[in-house]
Parts: sequence; C-alpha cells; structure tokens
Amino acid sequence: MSLTNEIILRPRFKFTVEHDNEEILQLFEDSKKTQSDFIVSRVDDHVFIKIPKAKQHFWSPQLHLEINKNEEENSSTLYGLFGPNPTVWTMFMFFHFIVIGIFFGFGVWAYSNWSLGNDYAIQLFVTLLMIVVWFALYFGGRIGKRTGTDQMYELHHFMRDTLRSKDIHSVY
Repeated sequence: MSLTNEIILRPRFKFTVEHDNEEILQLFEDSKKTQSDFIVSRVDDHVFIKIPKAKQHFWSPQLHLEINKNEEENSSTLYGLFGPNPTVWTMFMFFHFIVIGIFFGFGVWAYSNWSLGNDYAIQLFVTLLMIVVWFALYFGGRIGKRTGTDQMYELHHFMRDTLRSKDIHSVY
C-alpha cells in the first residue's frame, strides 16, 4: 500500500478475494473478541476499524471497509478507505466552506465597490486573507495525515493479519 501520492488526503484501496463476504465479515466480528488493540464495529457490509480512545490523538485515522459479494460464486470485493475521525473531517469541510463563502462574498463586495468607484481595500484584504487561510487549512490537513500515517499502517496491518488468519489473500 503506497501512501506517496501527495494530493490524496483520504487514501483508498480495493481488491478481490476468493471467499464469501459473510465469511470475511464474520472474521472481523470475531476479531472484536480476540484482541483489544483496535475497536472493530460492523454495520451490514461495512466494517469500521478504529484506534482505541487511550491511543487516539486529534489526527487518528480510521479504516472503513466495505465488503461486497461478487456475482461470481464465493468471491468478494473489499473496498477500503482511510480517513480521519468523521467529526474532524466534518469540521475541516465546514471550515473550507466558510472560507470559500467569505472569499466569494468579500470578492463580490470588493468588485462592487471598485465598479462604483468606492474604497475597496478592506474587502480586497479579506479576500486575499481567505486564500492564505485556505492554504493553512490544506497544509494543516497534510500535517494531520503525516501525523496519523503510523496508525494508518497499524490499521492496514491489522486488516491484513485478520484476513491472513483464515488464509485469505487478495486475487488482484
């Protein structure tokens, strides 16, 4: 699993296995009872693997797995998505929307004042400030991803080891 792509904030992966999805889902259900290093929860065909509260920090990631049955008999596709805690992700999206709203609002206000021949320095300053804030949010997210990288690998290794416990290997 390569995490070298500098643009992706929420890395994804996908592979196919030669086992029924219920069998794989049951493996993760059983892992809840046999280990305490990760919090595993299941909803339908979705498995969420999280870091325990004691080891979590603000940037701690979680692994969301979706395990779908394929049309072929006894075959499943596993989709994985690493991401921050949903609360952190929602907060970052909220901040981005606020920044872009202020950027457009003050940009239109600055253009209107410029068109009317009025002073527009404050509006232009706030518009340019929002660009700086957007870059700060972006680089903050990048720093957060780097901070959580070790835990991403731990989550991935746990998933891989859980699958290998029943000799389940990816097909491609």
